[in-house]
Amino acid sequence: MPIRASIIDKQEHIEQAARALKSISHPLRLKILCVIGDQDACVQEIVEAVGTSQSNISQHLAILRDKGVLLARKDANRVYYRVGDARTLQLIGMMREVFCGD
Repeated sequence: MPIRASIIDKQEHIEQAARALKSISHPLRLKILCVIGDQDACVQEIVEAVGTSQSNISQHLAILRDKGVLLARKDANRVYYRVGDARTLQLIGMMREVFCGD
């Protein structure tokens, strides 16, 4: 079977990719993902690195979490976020290479 046909046959993969791309397409959400990278980060660390209000960051974190891009864990009174899928990290790395020259 040609590669093109096998990709098209995996409709759930196409839909998952489209949801992920749509959720990270906002500049602030993309910046949040770049800040988090392959580590855990709490909301305050993200706020300091991104430079906007905590409520704004929290709204965007909720979108990324709802779309399955981020996972959250609570530790005492802090919530830590991390990228939930290694493919998303690969995508961010490729975007850095292509657009930022890293």
